Amino acid sequence: MVRLNVDMKSSPLTIGQVAAHFDLPTRVLRHWESEGLLSPARVAGARRRYTRDDLYRVASILRAKQAGFPLSDIREMLTAGSPPERQRVLHRHHAELRSRMANLQAAMALLEGAISCTHEDFATCPRYQAQLEEMVGSVSVPRRESVA
Repeated sequence: MVRLNVDMKSSPLTIGQVAAHFDLPTRVLRHWESEGLLSPARVAGARRRYTRDDLYRVASILRAKQAGFPLSDIREMLTAGSPPERQRVLHRHHAELRSRMANLQAAMALLEGAISCTHEDFATCPRYQAQLEEMVGSVSVPRRESVA
């Protein structure tokens, strides 16, 4: 679960502190920076310093990754150039996430049906097969037991 500790000290954090806070290897933060997702301030010796805004950015990236978005899509969401462009990107990703959620809910229903099935082989259960009917569609082929 991604959460921010609101009592964190107000001075900028090092890459190690941020990585530890989010339970990430430091190489992940460096990679996200190289991908254009993060841009922490630099101080003496080019050391990275992360502000609270950077922490929110990391949390946003993590949440999007938990939703299954690739880094390229996350970058697009976070770096859209104008409010209308950002809205278009966000609406598109919203639709993609809704579709993915519907597919996950259908998969969950299928699993729950198989779990509660009393047939010796749940794959032969008419209720289970009925849930798969939408994917199989109206293809006209014989069932296995009637294939010669």
